Order: sequence, then structure tokens, then C-alpha cells
Amino acid sequence: MTPDAFAALPGAVRDGDTISHFGDPIGEQRRLASGSAVVPLGDRTVIEVAGEDRLTWLDSITSQALTGLRPGDSTELFVLDPQGRIEHDAGVLEDGSSVWLIADSGDAEGLAAWLQRMVFRSRAVVTLRPELALVGFVDGGSAAEAVVADAPNGVPLVWADPWQQVQPGGFQYSQVVEHPGTELAWRVAIVTDPSSLAGGEVAGALAAEALRIAAWRPRWSFEVDERSIPHEADWIRSAVHLNKGCYRGQETVAKVHNLGHPPRRLALLHLDGSDAVLPEPGAPVFAGDAEVGHVTSSARHHEDGPIALAILSRRAPIGDLVVRADGVDIAAAQQVIVPADAGATAEVPRLTRLSRRPAGQDPRSA
Repeated sequence: MTPDAFAALPGAVRDGDTISHFGDPIGEQRRLASGSAVVPLGDRTVIEVAGEDRLTWLDSITSQALTGLRPGDSTELFVLDPQGRIEHDAGVLEDGSSVWLIADSGDAEGLAAWLQRMVFRSRAVVTLRPELALVGFVDGGSAAEAVVADAPNGVPLVWADPWQQVQPGGFQYSQVVEHPGTELAWRVAIVTDPSSLAGGEVAGALAAEALRIAAWRPRWSFEVDERSIPHEADWIRSAVHLNKGCYRGQETVAKVHNLGHPPRRLALLHLDGSDAVLPEPGAPVFAGDAEVGHVTSSARHHEDGPIALAILSRRAPIGDLVVRADGVDIAAAQQVIVPADAGATAEVPRLTRLSRRPAGQDPRSA
């Protein structure tokens, strides 16, 4: 839930538990990117896992290697079903006494309930903590200095998004030389007094989403459906350890990575902005007359203009596509994130150099 101190600020436009913007979405986005603004994250929820067995127990039932975490370490995990499909996702922060899980609010209650059912004889206690407030910011600027995170066990509760680098045991399918995720030092803090931040620079959820999409960063609330497996969104990069012990869904993860190809693939779409229509999640994507996928997230980026993430069929052509939204066909230049031949992999060369697209330029010509 967004703290009242933020919701009461001039210009605040609420959308459920989030504030979309404070009257200046593009300006807020620039300030957020520069590290000078914070975002209240009313659509995320905290789960605390305490107890002596917390790390070994979570390690045994999730996709991430957790036993070596030290106080202050951050990572990400999945709970997968037996067929390797994504059921739950969470950021992970260890403080020496508890593991703090940060999940999208639509997923948190289900994740907490599943974890509670799986405790059995392990010395672990799972507690949903919806009363705790979360704020996001980009590290390196004045916002990082202003945020005073909670530290119940002496370690500030600031989760560092691991998407910035391929994590130990992870793998990147994208073949770009300069992955845009490396540019986003995203942090999420559990704050002691969120009202103290309302007097400084603030940004809304639209700003945070635009930076996320431009960094190709998937989210459970948008990029996950009942068919999703980690490979499709290049999510092995941050949330899967390929060399850890057995866990539910591991067989599918290993089989697709070593022997097969994911049936779908994530792509970034640079959208024609001349019609001022921004497609909503679920908007169909076409190659000619054939529907080849759908939009999962969209935003107006302060440098790139209208952009979207889309899940496409593996056999969708590499090239320009069309998104249909509100009866309008929107031209979409495609930037490949997950190649069609991802999986069945040895180490792949990083051959493509990604650059910002000048107005009107097809990203394939960059």
C-alpha cells in the first residue's frame, strides 16, 4: 500500500495501490534515472523468512543457490511447478537473521502460503509483512543518500536488483555486447519512515516501469502467464542457478537449456508514436496477417519514446511487426532479446552492439 504521505502530494494520480505519476511523468522519469528521485512501490509486498534453516530450506525448494548468502547479499529466486513453469518470483535479501523476500503484491500472498505449506520440520518461519513500506530508486545519486532503510538486525534492508549482471550460475541468451540491464542500478528499500521521503524528489510508477522495460527486465505481474518458463524472458540471467542441487522444475530448466529451445521469446518493440496510442498488456502482435504474440508491458521512455516488451512465438520473424491496439495498427521495430535458437547452448558469442535509436530509425540498422 502506498503511504498516505505520498498519496497526499500535489498532482498525485493513483492507480490502485500505486501512484502512476505526480503530474510530470517524463520529468519524473529523468529524475529517477539520474538517481535523484524515489518511487513509492505500493504494488510490492515483503515476506520475512526467519529461522536457522531459512537459507538451506529455501535453497532446496527454489531455483536459486542461497546457502552461501552473507548479510547484505541480494539475489532473486523462482518457485517453479514440476514442468518448470514459473509460479512465483521474488527478490531476496539476507540480513544475517532473516531472509527478506520482495514480491509483486499479486503474487506475495500465494507465495507466502506456498512457503508456509512447505516448512514441514524445517526451522523456518514465514511471515507476510504487508505493513512494511517499499521505495525504489536508482543507486548513485542523492536519493540513495536520502533513503534510511530499516535495519532490524543491523543490516540496512536495501535489495540490489541482480538484473544488472549475469549472476553466478546464471546464463544470458541475449547476444548484445552492451546489455541495457547493466545501466540500471535498481534498488528497493524497506524504509523506516517513508513519510520523510515525501518532501524530496519523487516519481511515479510510470517512471519506474519505463526504466524497467528499457532494461529488458521482466516482472511477474506482466511477463508471466500460465505457460512461462525462465528461458523465454532471459530470466536465467538473474533468478536461476544452473549448477545447484535438485529442485522442483529443474529437469525442464536443464532440458531446455541443454537440449531444446523455449517455445516463445521476449522482444523489445520500438513503437511508432504518431498515433499517440500506447498498447495495453495483451495487445496482439502481428507479422503480416499472422498473430505471433502479445504485448506484456509498455511505456513512454524519456529517450526511446514509446516502447514495449512482447512475448512472441519462437518462429516469429526477425524484423518489423505490427501491434493492434484500440483498433489502430502500430508499426513496431523489433529488438531481439532472446534469439530463436536460445537453448541447446554452448557459450554463445556476443555479436550485436545495441545503441539508442535515433527518431525514426529502425533499430536493426543501428
